[in-house]
Amino acid sequence: MSTPLQTRRPVAAHAAGRRALRGRHGVPGYVAALVLLTLSYWLCAVQRTTNPSPSAFLLILATVAVVFHITAVRAVIQHVAWIVLATAGVATIVATLVGAEGRILDVMFSAASIAALLVAPAAIVAHQARRRGFNLEALMATITAYLLVGMLFTFVFNLVSLVSSAPMFGDGSEDSLSNQLFFSFTTLTTTGYGNLAPVTSGSQAVAVAEAITGQLFLITAVARIMRGSSLRPATRPDSRQEAS
Repeated sequence: MSTPLQTRRPVAAHAAGRRALRGRHGVPGYVAALVLLTLSYWLCAVQRTTNPSPSAFLLILATVAVVFHITAVRAVIQHVAWIVLATAGVATIVATLVGAEGRILDVMFSAASIAALLVAPAAIVAHQARRRGFNLEALMATITAYLLVGMLFTFVFNLVSLVSSAPMFGDGSEDSLSNQLFFSFTTLTTTGYGNLAPVTSGSQAVAVAEAITGQLFLITAVARIMRGSSLRPATRPDSRQEAS
């Protein structure tokens, strides 16, 4: 007759095996996420209007699905997320095929992109915070999360521009998703070329929030890498007992 401890051990071993399997697939998974992000970035970069690109939105949904798989989110949450992402993807494809357009649809695309890009970096940070030791996966996870934050603020700027009657950059510069993308990443990295500057109060508030977020993210990411590189994976108590 098995004891409760003996019953729990196979379950724990199975869970540990699943986490290890996902850990081995972490680097290829982040490579896939970075490829999807690069493609969505390019689609946004060639958009000369403020209308969000449906194709870029589909790639963002795929990126979130990949991130959820890599970060070993709970099965229930992951299944619900996949249903939501699949529903949003199908709705986007249908809207594109029927030629639906308009300000309301653009606002919905932009808001949905913000929601998707908000949960993805949060899932990466939460997953990496539970891990020990610095490796290639941790580095790629940091890069992926950083790019996701830049894309997130791109669509925040886009949403502010869509709901505002005044152009985001004034009359002297083109108010487009391409320029919003460029301005977002130069603000995130605090590069500040000065060729684009928001003139509305809403976009200026978002720019300040992104600049602060970018600096805080770099500080915490570097601290996470330095802490991880100085720690070794802890040995489980049951492993030490079995060895003895």
